[in-house]
Amino acid sequence: MNDALLFSPAVDCPRSCDDFFTEVVAGLSRPQKTLPCKYLYDEEGSRLFNEICELEEYYPTRTENQILQDNIREIARRIGSDCRLVEFGSGSSAKTRHLLTHLPSVAGYVPIDISGPQLLESVARLGSEFPSLEICPLEGDYCEISEIPNTKRNPRRTVAFFPGSTVGNFDPIEAVAFLRKIALLCGIGGGLLIGVDRKKPRRILEPAYNDRKGVTARFNLGILARANRELGADFDLSKFSHHAPYNETEGRIEMHLVSKCAQIVHLDSLEFGFEEGEYITTEHSYKYTLPGFAGLALRAGFELERHWEDRNHLFSVLFLRVNLRQPVPKRCSPSFDGVAEGTRCV
Repeated sequence: MNDALLFSPAVDCPRSCDDFFTEVVAGLSRPQKTLPCKYLYDEEGSRLFNEICELEEYYPTRTENQILQDNIREIARRIGSDCRLVEFGSGSSAKTRHLLTHLPSVAGYVPIDISGPQLLESVARLGSEFPSLEICPLEGDYCEISEIPNTKRNPRRTVAFFPGSTVGNFDPIEAVAFLRKIALLCGIGGGLLIGVDRKKPRRILEPAYNDRKGVTARFNLGILARANRELGADFDLSKFSHHAPYNETEGRIEMHLVSKCAQIVHLDSLEFGFEEGEYITTEHSYKYTLPGFAGLALRAGFELERHWEDRNHLFSVLFLRVNLRQPVPKRCSPSFDGVAEGTRCV
């Protein structure tokens, strides 16, 4: 047996055009139109996102990479040996290489990603680079994962890896619920290594999501092209523009597709009208203070064990330890700067 191919076939968490259709119709029927950000990540969308990560304006990827490189030995000690490493939204698994290179022994690696082609490509590369590593890929929406596959070796603990500040795509109450799910999947003794984008001035944030080359614009418009291709919609992409403003009150970047004129879009037998200037929200990206995110994690069943940051305080990498004694929050109310600015989970 070729050790370079020591990985299980990808387990597919089924998705269908029916799901896509249902979610598009629901989103476009709301007073404030939305489209789920997970549908940005088809094969072309994943390729464009990787290109975004290399842009001069897009600081999160290179900053997080530098934090991981500068602190990798301590991070590896926190994770420990014989762990089962689970990555949510693995993408190209580029950052995971930092961990795998320095972890003394890994019981298995479970990458989870919605883009099947990219998942299998990255698994093949990792299989060549780490021939003794057992890799169990899961294709699907990581929000829908209900269990983690067993590895041949019994792990000492399960540690999740959730880099890239992707947690910012959830609103605070959703973030607590998702992190709670990760805590339950990892179980007692488990941990979470997570990247969190920090609050910072608008002059830094907005260029990162409105790059001069227009790569983010192509990425965002891609969801309309996908609806045309897979659902038979008739979005005219030339009549929409990308805009990603920072909403300081909510503490988040908002990805918009703005209608340049009054128009009607057809999907099956349905019609959706747009006024000039009306927009579809495709993604939110919340930014956090360090105490704010630590408070959010605590409500999800995690305790902050250690954090690392860059010298400019743009980004943080946190190691959280599972503490399932914390209650699940029931609601969010305004008044607390700790979760996202102006939001409190109680």
